[in-house]
Amino acid sequence: MSFTAKDVQALRQATGAGMMDAKKALEANGGDMEAAKQWLREKGLGKAAERADRENTQGAIGLAVDGNVGAMVQLKCETDFVASSDQFKGLAQELAELVAAGGPGAVEARAGALDDLKLTLKENIELGTVVRVEAAAGNVLDSYLHVQGGRGVNGVLVELQGGTQELAHDIAVHVGFAKPKYLDVADVPADVVDKERATLETITRNEGKPEQAIPKIVEGRLQGFYKDVVLVEQPFAKDDKQQVKQVLGGATIVRYEQVTIG
Repeated sequence: MSFTAKDVQALRQATGAGMMDAKKALEANGGDMEAAKQWLREKGLGKAAERADRENTQGAIGLAVDGNVGAMVQLKCETDFVASSDQFKGLAQELAELVAAGGPGAVEARAGALDDLKLTLKENIELGTVVRVEAAAGNVLDSYLHVQGGRGVNGVLVELQGGTQELAHDIAVHVGFAKPKYLDVADVPADVVDKERATLETITRNEGKPEQAIPKIVEGRLQGFYKDVVLVEQPFAKDDKQQVKQVLGGATIVRYEQVTIG
């Protein structure tokens, strides 16, 4: 019985085995899928699938910047021990460099290496968030990677228009520290604002504030909410007497991306 590349892929997905092991299993069993699964199980090569439902909140961030292009890759695993291993960190970085050079789809070229790592390190390892930013001509791109336990756990890319490389880096460091959810007030979804306003109104009313004063109090508190979640409204990490929008001066944050572990 013959088999195709699709059969190899199907066997890999069903068992978690590496590409070459799946191919060997099909070859050894004349293309019979069920017999190949049993063959892998007997040889202890199909264990990765049994780990697929285990929680993998640990991992490492690979970050690469090449000129006006930056990329981040989140590689997930179960334990910080594995996340700190040279093999794991090396693959995360390699994937980030591939994405920077060839786009998000470039990670497929190392799918076999990812499968092999699952078997070698015996954990539920999978690719998480993949980000690529290509800054427009004339804009600057910078990054920040917070390293903990020898591995990247908090990565940021910032594209800035009309600013310096140093400012772009400072904004990236701020994002890493402050973890904003939105770039500008206009980016906050209307339903999120409505829900927060309703919550603040209930809190204010429960405090016994005069009914006629509630709308003004709520709007004031809503500004405090924006300072928590909106990047340009936040107090700047290096000088909390200024908001990020004041630090920017004539520069504009075109976009930012943040990828974290945990």
